[in-house]
Amino acid sequence: MDITLIKKKIDIIITSNSLKEEKLQSICDYLEKEISYYDWVGFYFKNGDKEELKLAQYTGEETEHTIIPFGKGICGQVAVSNSNFVVQDVNEQDNYISCGWKVKSEIVIPIFVNGANIGQIDIDSHTANTFSKDDEILLEYVCKQVATFL
Repeated sequence: MDITLIKKKIDIIITSNSLKEEKLQSICDYLEKEISYYDWVGFYFKNGDKEELKLAQYTGEETEHTIIPFGKGICGQVAVSNSNFVVQDVNEQDNYISCGWKVKSEIVIPIFVNGANIGQIDIDSHTANTFSKDDEILLEYVCKQVATFL
């Protein structure tokens, strides 16, 4: 994975004249295509004043998890903790919402706007023990860039 090259492509997407939703979808599509072990890439955002997340743009298999209560699953925990969450083996997590039998690992990085956690990027992989510090660094960068147009 060439983080520098991927960041440059993300910057091109971010600075395009596309609508917000198109930018988010382009980021999902690009990351899923570019990084072989990113099998599902999606954005969840706080659903108005409710204590829940709502699925926005994503790439990968359809999911029934379009609304996730705060505290439930990995995404819901990140909404409460405001911290990155890397799960190398989903079978070892008690508070995990299964998105499919193929998912073996997951990484979720929060998106902050003016210090408030307004959403997150969620990546599922069909490979266990696949995420590294480089993935966290890259996805933190993506979230910071996304925050610039939200």
